Amino acid sequence: MIEISQYNSSEQTQWDDFCDSAKNATMLHKRGYMDYHSDRFSDFSLVATDGDGKIVALLPACRQGSTVISHAGLTYGGWLLPLRHFDATTMLEVMDAAVKFLRGQNATELIYKPVPHIYHSYPAEEDIYALFRHNARLAACNISTVIPLDEPLSPDRGSKSAASAAARNGVTVETNASFTAEIDEFWSVLSTLLRDRYETTPAHSIAEIKLLQSRFPSNIRLITAKMQGAIVAGVLLFVTAGVAHCQYIAASPAGKQGKANALMFHKAIEWAKAERLRYFDFGTSNEAGGRVLNEGLIQQKSRLGGRGIAYPTFSISI
Repeated sequence: MIEISQYNSSEQTQWDDFCDSAKNATMLHKRGYMDYHSDRFSDFSLVATDGDGKIVALLPACRQGSTVISHAGLTYGGWLLPLRHFDATTMLEVMDAAVKFLRGQNATELIYKPVPHIYHSYPAEEDIYALFRHNARLAACNISTVIPLDEPLSPDRGSKSAASAAARNGVTVETNASFTAEIDEFWSVLSTLLRDRYETTPAHSIAEIKLLQSRFPSNIRLITAKMQGAIVAGVLLFVTAGVAHCQYIAASPAGKQGKANALMFHKAIEWAKAERLRYFDFGTSNEAGGRVLNEGLIQQKSRLGGRGIAYPTFSISI
């Protein structure tokens, strides 16, 4: 018998402990990460327990009106599942109980963003089957570009040439850049790029990213490319569950002219391989829920050896 309840802040320790042993949880699902933007999202996370009160699954989620979203403030949410004593039959019970619970809470829709398989420490797609059984529809689909680091494709000739040109132009890359010392300068490059090209701002404020890095210092790291001592390009990585994910990528006009990104990514990928990570995830290249593809951006990523991984979003009518 599965019981569903809404998460309470008094359960933070149990939540985080479960994430530590789950087969598909990452840093993004820890309460220290989820709760940093609690002022923007109304938390509606769910806890599934068995007849003995033991947690069997967690659903990071928030609520917007009658819609429950797993999770609007996260790249991916979805049910977090244990490694042992859990299979598709239990998953169906959990999903059935959750839908019944949400119906009782006057919710009419569940927007569900499963954890992409590259972030699984062990196969964990029982939730995809449960979505099918509940007649879920594909509501959105973004595509990310990923390199499997155990057997990566070589960058194409143009990418190698650009990296060599960057070195000749005096670009140097620091894979162990000091976050504290250099985040402000990188953030200036990033903010200027987003403002001038896209008329937008980073999803995180500089204060928020500093707070998160203080909470997860081994998971959030900065790689920078410099010319004459100044940062001209950088990538902020979220390192989770064997994956280096590019959360923010930016280059200044001087960095673009000097081909800094090419050399920076060559060095970043080498670093990730040396750290024995499994994947290097460049991130998605979409807008409008995946209906708009930034073709130039995704082609740049593919030239470095990356290939496509889908980030789907599903909808269930409650």
